[in-house]
Amino acid sequence: MSERTLDQWLSWLEQLHPSEIELGLQRIREVAARLQLPKPARQVVTVTGTNGKGSTCAYLAALCRAQGMSVGLYSSPHFQHYNERIQINGEMASDALICAAFTAIEAVRGDTSLTYFEMGTLAALWIFSRQMLDVAILEVGLGGRLDAVNIVDPDVAVVTGIALDHADWLGHTREDVAREKAGIFRAGVPAVCGDLQPPQSLLEHATALGTPLLLRGRDFDLALTDTAWHWHGLSAQGAPLTLNDLPLPALPVENAAVAVQAFALLGHALDAATGDTLQQTRLTGRLQVLQVTLADGPRTLILDVAHNPQAAAYVAGWLQQRPVQGQRYAVFGALADKDVDGVLAAMRGVFSGWDIAALPSSRSFSLEQLQQHLQQAGEHWRSHADIRSALSARLADSDPHDEILVFGSFFTVAQALARLQEL
Repeated sequence: MSERTLDQWLSWLEQLHPSEIELGLQRIREVAARLQLPKPARQVVTVTGTNGKGSTCAYLAALCRAQGMSVGLYSSPHFQHYNERIQINGEMASDALICAAFTAIEAVRGDTSLTYFEMGTLAALWIFSRQMLDVAILEVGLGGRLDAVNIVDPDVAVVTGIALDHADWLGHTREDVAREKAGIFRAGVPAVCGDLQPPQSLLEHATALGTPLLLRGRDFDLALTDTAWHWHGLSAQGAPLTLNDLPLPALPVENAAVAVQAFALLGHALDAATGDTLQQTRLTGRLQVLQVTLADGPRTLILDVAHNPQAAAYVAGWLQQRPVQGQRYAVFGALADKDVDGVLAAMRGVFSGWDIAALPSSRSFSLEQLQQHLQQAGEHWRSHADIRSALSARLADSDPHDEILVFGSFFTVAQALARLQEL
């Protein structure tokens, strides 16, 4: 077991459980108990939400590190290397460390079946618990109540926002989704919600449980000008806090506001450098702007994992605030369980053309299905064998004044990143 490479471990994990997803905490709790896992850090934040989890976690990690704290960050999925999921002070965990974690888990797992994600969650907790970390930031994989991350009791729980996604697992209404996400709340433990219209089920669950819930628009919020933003919120003791004239960040500012409130609830001080820390925070595949150098000049490329209507609408609004001299094009692929019609509606009128391809996943929309949806939406498209080919063709058929958005899935962005490494 201990001599397996990380790739061998991951291949084996893919075969360990008959299904990719099996929600429920009993199995993972049993194995965690056998591992005798302590709390993964002195303070823990769990983060769920339909959109914005990744940037909120990145902001929060940056704020903690800027004050000299040691930080573990667990997130998913990854783009190119599994190690991206487990980071310590901004650095990916090594192959050797992850393999050691898998070996330790396998030694006590017995005949308890665990999914790929559950094994990865236990590995992250095992690694973090041995690092003597100040803060562990744990991104929920799916939902909240029955997600593997929810075996950990947080010091602050965060819900970024609530929209429809993963309906087969989380429900077909926002009330259903919110009920699942509120499952990360704990009695007496503060929670933050960034949704301006939180469903009643989330509010009721917090009240019934006795969770102090801070809401954006009531307890904390932000205000924007053309050149800056302002934040106000509450300290861990309930005292008012304000930050003024902060530089606009590269990632969604709404998620920065949520992260600042969560950071304050941990009991840490906000200072003059907070705005600069947030402005400098970057995250792969989230409003990521790249300049690609070609023989006839540079190309502007934007990568974003937006894969549901709410996220697509945010990106569309962000693009509309960016002037472009030439044309704007999309490179797109999506998974079949996504509301692709809603995504296309959110992006209506944004692009001069679409370059589409199926994704390297059994859950992908086929090329024929994507074609049908684009035809119904009245869009112009070109079809390709894969995302790499789609990006190559669009780069070749564009000029330096054009802008290309690659979006629709983590798979889409991962394929684009792989192609860019070859240029």
